[in-house]
Amino acid sequence: MRVVGQNDKSRRNGGAAGCGHVARGGIALLAVAAIAAGCAPPGDGGSQSALPSPSRQPLEAPHAKGPQAKEPLAKGPHAKDAPPKKFRSAQAARVAAAKHWRLAGVPLTPPPPPARKPAITTRAGFEVDGHEELGLPPVFTTVPTKQKVVFLTIDDGAEKDPAFLRMMSDLQVPYTAFLSDYLIKEDYGYFERMQANGVVLNNHTLHHPYLPALSYLRQKREICGMQEVIEERYGKRPLLFRPPFGNYDRNTLRAAKRCGIRYVPLWNEEVFVDRWDYREWDRKIRPGDIVLTHFRGREDWKGTMPDMIRRFLNKVTAEGYAVARLEDYL
Repeated sequence: MRVVGQNDKSRRNGGAAGCGHVARGGIALLAVAAIAAGCAPPGDGGSQSALPSPSRQPLEAPHAKGPQAKEPLAKGPHAKDAPPKKFRSAQAARVAAAKHWRLAGVPLTPPPPPARKPAITTRAGFEVDGHEELGLPPVFTTVPTKQKVVFLTIDDGAEKDPAFLRMMSDLQVPYTAFLSDYLIKEDYGYFERMQANGVVLNNHTLHHPYLPALSYLRQKREICGMQEVIEERYGKRPLLFRPPFGNYDRNTLRAAKRCGIRYVPLWNEEVFVDRWDYREWDRKIRPGDIVLTHFRGREDWKGTMPDMIRRFLNKVTAEGYAVARLEDYL
């Protein structure tokens, strides 16, 4: 049996959710097979003191004096006109939100979703036997696009911080959630509020097991069972699935397909409250990269979820990236 998965050794040492998750409730983190390009050592190479990018919007009101006050105008016959009042009001709200949440700059607005969705294929080296022949869901870490966008994904559901919901709503930053029932059942309503803000709730299994150690039928119960929980509680059956720890085998993908899963997104970077980790050797963000983090708080991190989001947004904004909605590109 060929197992494909993440190298989580470097993360466990820090006590945080490494390369996918640190399970709660007595579920042990099992040893996993390392991928060729594993997690890099701690350190983000891009802290909150990163130099500002020319594309970064300063924390000033839109009507402020000086060259930085200029707003991009829409193209067309009215390009020389002032921005409409509604646009100025929305931009002022974004500036105020960025100040309130102590960001270094205003998060960049993502471009419109592509009318023609990119073709999603399995990343080389992440295939299982018969992957294409069986029509198994693609496993990928990056969405093929030339746009300077990244996708934020958050796993498990352990921390239920109301300040995080307020922050993401204020800033209008999209993200995708991958949930495990044994953690979210403590407060299904928290994730209902998240969904009401436009977040898509996806599958991360019922109990967060190391799937390659299970039979096909047990894997199917874990994946299909979570499909049923999300459909019953939130009204929509997920199309996206992320295996716990990033580990899977042929049976995992067979079961996922049988349960109605169409995509298996992993990640190219992982952000913590105190650092970034990278899959690629050069430790750089690339257009279309999927970024992983977790629902975590002070019990596991040296900070809160808003602290983690601040680190995430400061880096991607400084490097000229906007945060887009993953589902809009699939």
